[in-house]
Amino acid sequence: MITLSKVSKSFQSQGDGAVRRVLSNIDLNVPKGCLYGLIGPGASGKSVLLKIIAGLFRPDQGRVVVGGEDITSASELMLQETRRQFGMLFQNNALFDHLSVADNIAFPLRRLFDLPADNVASQVAERLARVGLTGFESRLPGALSGGQKKRVGVARATVTRAPIVLYDEPAAGLDPVTSQKIFDLLRAEQQESQTTVVMVSSDLDRLLTVTDRIGMIVQGELVFDGSTNDARASRHPVVRQFLDGLDEGPL
Repeated sequence: MITLSKVSKSFQSQGDGAVRRVLSNIDLNVPKGCLYGLIGPGASGKSVLLKIIAGLFRPDQGRVVVGGEDITSASELMLQETRRQFGMLFQNNALFDHLSVADNIAFPLRRLFDLPADNVASQVAERLARVGLTGFESRLPGALSGGQKKRVGVARATVTRAPIVLYDEPAAGLDPVTSQKIFDLLRAEQQESQTTVVMVSSDLDRLLTVTDRIGMIVQGELVFDGSTNDARASRHPVVRQFLDGLDEGPL
């Protein structure tokens, strides 16, 4: 479903002009219907990789194939069509503060499709019921708790029934109980719709309860790619250090 071959990406600092390589020769395959977790230290390139998969960043080298289409050097028009395949939840939720919950969820439907108002309303209502927020249609994001904002973000990411959904730190800033509820919701949603999911999260204890496969990025390199069970059993020292939370020096 998603294949990356020798993908590298660098950025130039606006301050001193230095070039910093963020990703280096990433080879990655996410099978159709898989819930794939990306883990690794902060600033290791995980979020950049998500944006490359979604066509928001172009790699400096390598190939990105999504649903059989090579999007590496695709035109902006083709990328717009490719992005219809994606639902996305960004780390900060990216909710529009001036829009109601219902209008936030409806936003991708209205942007991507020409649908009657009653059709949009029914899909929004179905998504709100799915995430346990029926009756919240008219509320503004400022009146929601952190967990409720995440649920609205999940509803918006899945409302178009896109075959691929990308989540960037879906449980960031939440308490353990709420975090587990969010992960359980994402897993149930993925299994019901059989979507392909790539999820970045630092909440390893809960992430490993829902993933099929795990990839670990350290300093821009993919140091592990395998099943969740293989990750738990791995004797790779860096993987072991990260999963066990051991303080054995910098990764």
